[in-house]
Amino acid sequence: MPDIQVRGVQHYYEWIKSSPTVGNQPVMVFLHGWGGSSRYWQSTAQALTGKFDCLLYDLRGFGRSAAQTSTGASLSYELEEYAEDLAALLDALQLQRVYLNGHSMGASIVTLFLNRYPERVEKAILTCSGIFEYDEPAFNAFHQFGGYVVKFRPSWLAKIPFADKIFMARFLHRPLPRADSLSFLEDFLQADYGAALGTIFTSVCQKATEVMPVEFAKLSVPTLLVAGERDIIIPAEMGRQAAALNEGVQFVEVAQTAHFPMLEDAQTYRQLVADFVGI
Repeated sequence: MPDIQVRGVQHYYEWIKSSPTVGNQPVMVFLHGWGGSSRYWQSTAQALTGKFDCLLYDLRGFGRSAAQTSTGASLSYELEEYAEDLAALLDALQLQRVYLNGHSMGASIVTLFLNRYPERVEKAILTCSGIFEYDEPAFNAFHQFGGYVVKFRPSWLAKIPFADKIFMARFLHRPLPRADSLSFLEDFLQADYGAALGTIFTSVCQKATEVMPVEFAKLSVPTLLVAGERDIIIPAEMGRQAAALNEGVQFVEVAQTAHFPMLEDAQTYRQLVADFVGI
């Protein structure tokens, strides 16, 4: 398993490319969302290998990446810290300038990164991202429910017939092959407790409602924001509102898809990306 030390934490990463030598093509780096792993980006990355060297990695505490350092020094689960993780990963792999594609929570991390290191990004794609208003009762209820969900994750759940379909139903408008939906469930069950719980509180909080509109308004890197028409996790209207804050953000809505347009309508999604990056 390829891994690398990023700020003292072991991170899983992999290259998907047409040539064994990195550097012959521009690099696109993919960031996954909450509870997931880089596995769900593989088919998108493979479709781009003729034009890009694609770098996938698991965020700290998710997938096959550790949650904390082996020395006991701790890192917070603030999304700004994850943006610094990305910067350190690029440094470790000696990547000076890249394209970025982040999904959901990963898209928020990319947005923060873009305003901290704009010189390191050619173009960015934000998939299922947006801004939302603070609603204290709703947020408190979400955090309470999320805490229960993260706490009670028995490993045997993945062995129950149709559990994967039930788990993914809220995220999808179009069904995925069972192997894909089962991978999602397995990633969720294996996510580190501290990272899964911590990022619930940092992704959906009053601070995020105040910070993210400012971050979107400041973006100077050409950015494509792709939303799923039927997404109930991050509704398309939230993405539209975020894009409206900045003339440099192009907004596109993919019909008949929900929170995973890159898998639910892979052909349309890949064409949008190809058109945006000019390939």
